[in-house]
Amino acid sequence: MAAAESSAQWKPRVNPWLIAATVALAAFMEVLDTSIANVALPHIAGDLGASTDQGTWVLTSYLVSNAIVLPAGAWASSVIGRRNFFITCIIIFTISSFLCGIAPTLPILLFARIIQGIGGGGLQPMAQAIMADSFDEKRRGQAFALYGLVAVLAPSVGPTLGGWITDNYSWRWIFYINIPVGILAYILVMRFVEDPPWIKADRGNLRKLDYIGLGLLTIAMGGMQIMLDKGEENDWFASNFIRTSAFLFVSGMIGLIWWEWRHKAPIMNIKLFKYKNFAICCLLMILVGGVLNASTVLQPQFMQSLLGYTATIAGEALTGGGIALLIVMPMAGIATSKFPARNLAAIGFAFFAAAFYINSISINLGLSFGYNAFLRIILMIPIPFCFIAITNAAYVGLPREASNQVSGIINFVRNVGGSIFIAVTGAIVTNRSLYHQARLQESMQPGSQAYVNTFNGLKNFFASGAGAPQAAELARANIYQQLNQQAAAQAYQDIFRLLCWMACGMVFCAFLLNKNRPGQGAPAGEAVH
Repeated sequence: MAAAESSAQWKPRVNPWLIAATVALAAFMEVLDTSIANVALPHIAGDLGASTDQGTWVLTSYLVSNAIVLPAGAWASSVIGRRNFFITCIIIFTISSFLCGIAPTLPILLFARIIQGIGGGGLQPMAQAIMADSFDEKRRGQAFALYGLVAVLAPSVGPTLGGWITDNYSWRWIFYINIPVGILAYILVMRFVEDPPWIKADRGNLRKLDYIGLGLLTIAMGGMQIMLDKGEENDWFASNFIRTSAFLFVSGMIGLIWWEWRHKAPIMNIKLFKYKNFAICCLLMILVGGVLNASTVLQPQFMQSLLGYTATIAGEALTGGGIALLIVMPMAGIATSKFPARNLAAIGFAFFAAAFYINSISINLGLSFGYNAFLRIILMIPIPFCFIAITNAAYVGLPREASNQVSGIINFVRNVGGSIFIAVTGAIVTNRSLYHQARLQESMQPGSQAYVNTFNGLKNFFASGAGAPQAAELARANIYQQLNQQAAAQAYQDIFRLLCWMACGMVFCAFLLNKNRPGQGAPAGEAVH
């Protein structure tokens, strides 16, 4: 009884905001690394004598190992303690970042990226769990606002920062910059972070590792990530390689669910999904991670491929969204103490739907830099309300002892949602571009007066600098280029319209959440076995 009262009254010995800032620093470093290497891939492949397709494994290898470790943090914490596990992850991540920077060949770089993903996989969920336990329920939403800023802002600035570093220095510095950050994070964690009394380390749990569950998780996540990353370039299910990857994903996931439900000490506690609130939060977080990552890829992609922006200029157009996050995140954190989580989530999704609709009707080939920045800002404003509300609601009704598992699974599903949506939306843009291209070509017939007028005007324009035959060819090529660009722009309109309808559906899903009492925490949950 005395031990239970001691646990209930436990508070960290330092200001919880120091703890939050410390673990957020480490998490920011890791989340940044999931996207910072994207724009550097051609440089990496060229420098190491590899093809561009081979270079993409730099991303895939990291994401696969990262996804596997995300749910395993709870078990690792039970062996060596959460603080020690967090410190171990920082050390592994920092050392492997150095190895990535000095890698002389692609195989060595891929090996170092796998190790880096293993270290990074424990940083996100443990940072969130540490924040959840360091703050009381009334201020937990504000703490999650800081974590949300990390989880949302880092992927947004990653490609821009990576492009700037690569253009001005070397791709190796996108890994070297982790070293001083990792050292600082290590020192701060050693000084400020401690385990609460209900986190009990037991070296005996080392023998209890769910090896079969870990193996099934590895098969499922490896198959899924390879299928998503390589699907489009291999023509999806027309490829035996992709079909094999899909089979590994589906069979691995089915086996994982069956095994984890029956296992006494699962690496991923599937029985948490018996709590309706938690299950709905996971569904919503898949969608939040999906729309966030999809929009973060689609918007700069549109600017660079159709508007001719450089990576740096496209990054500058996204900057306004980051500033909006800095302003709105604290507001959303405070709002969680005043309004039920489901109301905030529903409002956020409604704003999402409006923002996606505005994007769908605004996209064209003549968009100004300022309006692109505006479109990014309105897409960023709803994120804090959705992200913080759902993260906060995920803990409602669950025991504190489950916080490691909750944070691991929530971050896991968010990353999975991001991977799925990036691949699916990219494929939809490609397919819709081909559809609109075929429709527009129907108007490019010699009998079409608009086509004839455009062709003759361009031919006369080019005739001043070239002969008549060359002028005609140049006119046709110019019209075909305009057609492809217009078709691609319409495809981006389509995908944002689809995301708008999806956000509308998420508004109704939000009301399936339990109506928690804001600022007064959650009712005590039963132990999860």
